Amino acid sequence: MQTLLSLAATVCCLFIVQRYFQIRRILQTIHYQPCNWTLFGLSRLGSRFPRITFISPGRHYQWRKYQDFSALGSNIFVMSAIVPTVSLNFQVADPNAIKDVIGSRARFPKPVELYKPLLFFGDNIVASEHDEWKRYRKISAPAFTEPNNKLVWDETILVINDLFENVWGNQDEIVVDHILEVLMPATLFIISAAEFGRRLSWNDEVLPPPGHQMTFKGALYLVSHDYLFKLILPNWAMGLTQRLRNVNLAFDELERYMVEMIHDRKNRSPDDVKPKYDLLNGLLDACEGDLSGNSKLTERELMGNIFVFLLAGHETTAHTLCFAFALLALYPKEQEKLYEEIKTVLPDGRLPTYEDANSLIFTNAYFIQNLIEDTSLTHDYRTLNETLRMFPSITGIPKYSAEDTVLPMTTPSGEKVFVPVPKGSNITLHTPGLHYNPKYWPDPHTFNPSRFLGDWPRDAFLPFSGGVRSCLGRRFAELESIVALVMFFSKYNVEIKEEPQFAGETFEEKKERVLSTIPRLTLTPVRIPLVFKRR
Repeated sequence: MQTLLSLAATVCCLFIVQRYFQIRRILQTIHYQPCNWTLFGLSRLGSRFPRITFISPGRHYQWRKYQDFSALGSNIFVMSAIVPTVSLNFQVADPNAIKDVIGSRARFPKPVELYKPLLFFGDNIVASEHDEWKRYRKISAPAFTEPNNKLVWDETILVINDLFENVWGNQDEIVVDHILEVLMPATLFIISAAEFGRRLSWNDEVLPPPGHQMTFKGALYLVSHDYLFKLILPNWAMGLTQRLRNVNLAFDELERYMVEMIHDRKNRSPDDVKPKYDLLNGLLDACEGDLSGNSKLTERELMGNIFVFLLAGHETTAHTLCFAFALLALYPKEQEKLYEEIKTVLPDGRLPTYEDANSLIFTNAYFIQNLIEDTSLTHDYRTLNETLRMFPSITGIPKYSAEDTVLPMTTPSGEKVFVPVPKGSNITLHTPGLHYNPKYWPDPHTFNPSRFLGDWPRDAFLPFSGGVRSCLGRRFAELESIVALVMFFSKYNVEIKEEPQFAGETFEEKKERVLSTIPRLTLTPVRIPLVFKRR
């Protein structure tokens, strides 16, 4: 026994010595850039632990915002692991460095292996890079047309009106325990019509059609709501519980529905000349255009891309609107400004039309960051930009270094330096760190839409990624959100629900509770209880 213990101690000492010299070499290579060393780093094992000093950074480490950067005194630091191997992950919250990474796709490609779980239905634009990505982009971009934008606008009005008339009815006060329970189905119904050409309502589809075990609405809801199970669990585990079996069935059913829709569109009669402007039809039209045979999407690729557009466009918009509703309820003066500005565009109380889009974009475009700013008409633009600054949908954008290179960085003292980045290093564009960097956003934890007045640091704002890989569906999300905000806030005054267990809490305590988040694929609100009072 003593011999075994001595052998184990010797092996342990040799391991420690080997790791020590390996770490010293790495630190010399990166010129002793500030590091946050933990035992497991950002490995899968490390992400399972809570935050433990020297052991794990924690699952939700990016939501520490700028805190780690401030503690280490640098806008770029290295998150490092010791086991199973010594690894480097550069955490970047410097706008110039981020601009360099986004603008240099050859030097800093996407680690596509991280996106392989998204290949449920087929290869797609999100899980691709280089020539394959260019091919998908060339085919997908034309599907996001102006007629599709109008379809998004019109369907958003229909879905929200359906909620007002057939669910909420004539009630003067509606209490919602969690606004996500309203906005998730609403945005799902909108994307169903604009992406698949299938209009859904709040009360429909009781029985599945022949050949199906689920309705299209039911399958779409389960896939969009519980996709994480499919993403993180092996196939054999999907049969362990009834809920998991239902999720697995929903994926199978959605695939059957998509195959049927694709075949129906491809085999439609030449006499069927009624144009369709949903994304599925747009992708099919692109494939039937002037593309060569190798450039056209296969059926699996078509389904794969439709699925990632669903995933990217549904949850992110719903969550961002949740945070916007919460902030406007917490700050009633800002909400009143929003209401007054809506009335300037729609003084007669009519529904907004697509022809109102330009006016409403200047008054309500929370998501726009590149428009000419008329300060008398941009309160809403500033408010949701501020929402996206405080609650970015994606908290970390992964890249890696394809070569030995450097990243530009400005030190706290204003000195411009270059940070060495060895080939093969992982890089994370740390969106909360960037958005809470006090050098660019003074008093960053305060909700202050006016910070988007006049000149503001555009390179320090990354709500939709950037460069050529920026979000294809950005305009889709902008229009959907503009209409949703106009529809809800023109009709209702929104307040935080008062609950006896929280009586006596301060404003800051209420704000922290209402705006609390959990880490999922996108930043997700825990619970936002609201009361809607008819104006």
